Amino acid sequence: MAEGYAEVVRQNGGRVIFRDLYRIGFNPLLHAREMPDHEGFQPRPDVVVERQLIGKADVYAFFYPLWFNSPPAMIKGYVERVFGMGFAYSPHGLSGNRPLLADRAMVTFTSTGAPQDWVEHSGAWDAMRAHFDDHFSAVTGLRNLGHHNFGRVRAGMGEAAMRERLQELQLMAATVMQGGVIPEGTGTS
Repeated sequence: MAEGYAEVVRQNGGRVIFRDLYRIGFNPLLHAREMPDHEGFQPRPDVVVERQLIGKADVYAFFYPLWFNSPPAMIKGYVERVFGMGFAYSPHGLSGNRPLLADRAMVTFTSTGAPQDWVEHSGAWDAMRAHFDDHFSAVTGLRNLGHHNFGRVRAGMGEAAMRERLQELQLMAATVMQGGVIPEGTGTS
């Protein structure tokens, strides 16, 4: 799916910085010295490299499977470490943090084995959106272009079903490239 999105971005003249966190061996563990709760905190070298690689992106596109109807530890750790203080937000005293990415956007695509209507009716969709997407957007200032989930994604899916989801994703990628917002929630279920 991420490659299909990247293909549309490139076809529309965009530049893609592709980060497969598992392949690069990203460590999602937030280390004590990275915590912004003390003077002199600083990101580790791997985070500095990531920030340099993605720092000038206009749109951050996230692709991940839902585990227990939430982002997996890998993506959560990436967000906590890479999009932390000094990159995505800065301290602003007692009134909270100041977003640093307000001139940029984010879009999220997820997949799950469960049907999308179950994810929504169970309450998991709204909880995840509020806790992860909306909060992340508010803290960083990223304009949220939407979160689209593809339900019923399983090993052994037929080629026709995968092609259908890919076409749906590529239409949404084109929408993002034209400055639009994607439909929330319901994907091919």
